[in-house]
Amino acid sequence: MITVFGSINMDLIATTERLPKPGETVAGNGFSTAAGGKGANQALAARRAGSVVRMVGAVGRDEFAEPALALLKEAGTDLSGAKPVDGPTGIAVILVGGDGENVIAVVPGANGTLTSADADAALAPMKAGDILMLQFEIPVPAVEYALVKAREKGVVTVINTAPLIAEASRLARLADIVIANETEFERLAGEDGMDDARREATMRTLHAQTGQTLIITLGADGVIAIRDGIVSRSAGLAIDPVDTVGAGDTFCGYFAAGLDAGLDFAAALRRAAVAGSLACLKPGAQPSIPLIAEVERHP
Repeated sequence: MITVFGSINMDLIATTERLPKPGETVAGNGFSTAAGGKGANQALAARRAGSVVRMVGAVGRDEFAEPALALLKEAGTDLSGAKPVDGPTGIAVILVGGDGENVIAVVPGANGTLTSADADAALAPMKAGDILMLQFEIPVPAVEYALVKAREKGVVTVINTAPLIAEASRLARLADIVIANETEFERLAGEDGMDDARREATMRTLHAQTGQTLIITLGADGVIAIRDGIVSRSAGLAIDPVDTVGAGDTFCGYFAAGLDAGLDFAAALRRAAVAGSLACLKPGAQPSIPLIAEVERHP
C-alpha cells in the first residue's frame, strides 16, 4: 500500500504563446482549471498505475474542495484521510508557454494547516515495508515528523524535493528514496551548472555518505539514479511536449507504484520515465496522468 501525505490543490491554468519575462505582461490564449497539488497528483499517478493508495491531506470549505478531490475519488483512492478545514483550498496559479514550459505560484490554503497529528494519522495504519510519499507543499514540521516516525516504524519513505525549500537538503537526508529534478539536485548538492559526469560523481559521493537511493529526473534526457552502489539510467519517450506541469509528479507516483508492485529498480524507473513523458502530451496536472494501459504500450 502507498500512503501520500501531501498537498491537495486546484490549479488555475493560463496558456500563453511564451512565458513573460519579469515585469512583462503577455497576452493569454486560454484558461482552464484542473485538480492538482503535488501530493494529490502523485497519489493519482500511483493509483492509475495500479496501486492501492491512501491520500492524507486537507481541503478547505469552499467551491474548490469537491473538484480538487474529484479525480482521486473517481480513481478509487482512499480519501478517508483528506479532511475538510475552515478556510480556502490550496491553489496553484500556472502559466504555460507555447513550448510546454511553465511557471507556478502556489498558495497553501488548507495544506498549511497540516501538523504532526496528521502525520500520525497517515502512519497509523501503515506497516513495515509500506511506502509513504511526501513533498514540500505542506508545513516543514509535519514533513520532518512524518519522516522520523516512518523510519522508526520501518515504513519506506520517498521524498520528492519539490518545491525546493531552504530545509530541503536537511530533510532529504531523512528519507530512504530521494527524487529531484536536475536543478533541485544541484541546489541540494550546493553546486550549480553540473555536466553529466559531474552529476554522476556527486551522486556517487552522496550515496556513499547516506546509503540513500537517489533519483534525478532530467526532462527530455530521461532519468539517472543510484541504488545499492549501482548507477542506472533510463530514457523516456521522444515527444513534442504540450504541457510539462504534471510530468514530475507522474514520474514519482508511477515509480512508487512500480516498487509497490514488486518491479525491479530498472523496470520501475523505465515505466515511470515513460509515464512522465506521456503526461506532457495533455494540458493540466491530473488530467494528463496516463492510465497504466497507455504506459504499458511503450515497453
